[in-house]
Amino acid sequence: MTQDFGFFKTKMPSSRKADIYLGCLDCSVFIDFNITSGGQISLCRISFDGYGCCNLTESKKLLNFELSEKFIEEVNKEKIDQEKLTPIVKAIIKLNQEHIWTDALEKYNLIDKQE
Repeated sequence: MTQDFGFFKTKMPSSRKADIYLGCLDCSVFIDFNITSGGQISLCRISFDGYGCCNLTESKKLLNFELSEKFIEEVNKEKIDQEKLTPIVKAIIKLNQEHIWTDALEKYNLIDKQE
């Protein structure tokens, strides 16, 4: 069984620009995404309670076309299917984890802990 992160769509101030905003874990984590002109999803920002905001301004790795399409389909639904969205969000975080604080990702179970 997958952990229930409780992903939900949200809004952010205009100073925090992105195409899609998700919150999770009872508002402890907020994740911002952009959609490229080719329809792929990029992770642009992630903020964690107790750690702050991590902007991904360097090399961003995009979700592949298939996962990007599934991501967009899920976030456009009235009610997000947590079991479908969770592995997609975790996949884009894993792609970009070298630019995100490992201890924050581990604390919030957004990546598997390093052995």
